[in-house]
Amino acid sequence: MMQGHCECGRVQIEAGGEINDFSHCHCSQCRRLHGAAYATFAGVARDKFRFISGESDVSAYASSGTHQRLFCSNCGSNILVELSTEPNTFYVSMGLIDEDPPHPPAYHIFVASKAPWHDITDDLPQYDEFSPE
Repeated sequence: MMQGHCECGRVQIEAGGEINDFSHCHCSQCRRLHGAAYATFAGVARDKFRFISGESDVSAYASSGTHQRLFCSNCGSNILVELSTEPNTFYVSMGLIDEDPPHPPAYHIFVASKAPWHDITDDLPQYDEFSPE
């Protein structure tokens, strides 16, 4: 079980089951929305995810025709991304998570648009766009 909360604590979440995807996204949207060089997401089964509290404090932003981003309307913390092309999966923002849950090997995506001031110094796989699946 993975548990976490937004910065102000209003929104609390949990997700059961396995993390089926673990990525560091360097796209310009993630950089701007997270205010960082990249955002880390854990893919979890939608039916294993639930809000413990604060669901009424969650707002949504359609960042593209396929991406809906949920965030706390009070503190602005990014909660998750849902993709219309993957209706059974939520991509939970790992910045919310309190512990270090077991997860598959991580990889970097959208490296072609990474911040020019950031160097990737690990040996994880890197993909210019989405991962090859």
